[in-house]
Amino acid sequence: MQIQKNIQIQNTFGIAAKAAYYTEIYILEDITDCLANKEFKQYLEQNKVLVMGSGSNLLFTNDYPGWVIANKMYGIQILVQTELSVIVKVDAGVDWDSFVAMCVGNGWYGLENLSHIPGTVGAAPVQNIGAYGAEVSDVISSIHGVNLKTGEPFEYGKRHCQFAYRNSIFKQELANQTIITSVSFMLQKDPEGFLNLDGENLDSLLKLAYGDVQTELKRLGGASLANLRTAIINIRKSKLPEPEDLGNAGSFFKNVELPRAEAEALKLKYPKMPVYPVKGKPELMKIATGWLIDQCGLKGFRKGNAGVHEKQALVLVNHGGATGNDIVELAKHVQQQVQAKFGVAIEPEVRFV
Repeated sequence: MQIQKNIQIQNTFGIAAKAAYYTEIYILEDITDCLANKEFKQYLEQNKVLVMGSGSNLLFTNDYPGWVIANKMYGIQILVQTELSVIVKVDAGVDWDSFVAMCVGNGWYGLENLSHIPGTVGAAPVQNIGAYGAEVSDVISSIHGVNLKTGEPFEYGKRHCQFAYRNSIFKQELANQTIITSVSFMLQKDPEGFLNLDGENLDSLLKLAYGDVQTELKRLGGASLANLRTAIINIRKSKLPEPEDLGNAGSFFKNVELPRAEAEALKLKYPKMPVYPVKGKPELMKIATGWLIDQCGLKGFRKGNAGVHEKQALVLVNHGGATGNDIVELAKHVQQQVQAKFGVAIEPEVRFV
């Protein structure tokens, strides 16, 4: 295990920060070495240990006066495979979209709606990433890792992880107290191979509720597993800037979940406002935060070098030279404008460090 001091790190926002200590984890023994290090123990006791994958959902507002662990563990193993399903165990450092591409190539259903999301496999359950009607928790079987406080390995089933909308136990009470080493997914297979958009003949393995997804699939010639991945990628590319072109962390804000009565009252006032049911919570409705921000006239708005993306109001971007605090100030302005117009509080999805 190599330990680096005062090392500069940078993520998809294109905002650099220095970490007092930095180390990359490739094998389990690297974690053991960290836990045996006296300085690491001191930082751990002070809650100054940050575990990250690629850092695609982090916003550095200052240098980090602690120890950063970057998870680089890499490996994929099929645990169980039948005619109808497969359980695959994936190390935390595997690139997320590369894994999704592998699943689609093998005819495994469950992750295709989560195509083209930046990050690593280990980071996906922390945030419970989701898009176009799917969440990663839908197909997680178990999560494996090490408790940094005790040094003990753990295996958590789905229920133990307390998954919620863009949330999990790893983002809350276990934040930076564990390191996820691998995630096991249970994915389905389709014996027919090809599906169409004829309504009642639609196979339930594909999630096609969003109108823009169905429109893109029709353009591609119909709904199949491969076409759905292509459609999702095309849609995301049309709306979201590539981080290498324009620094960003994807969706900056969460969609709003409101009690059904409040959401329906807003819908009466703003009939065009996109409102969706919340899976497993019939008492709540979800409102598209991007629409709220857009209605405030903020799409394309700039505050210095920080801005709201011109095509997708959920995304805040670094036009070059913005600091983490510049992005924070822009986020506060957006929150204030939405609160003033709609009486709705919106929350960041991105973690501030």
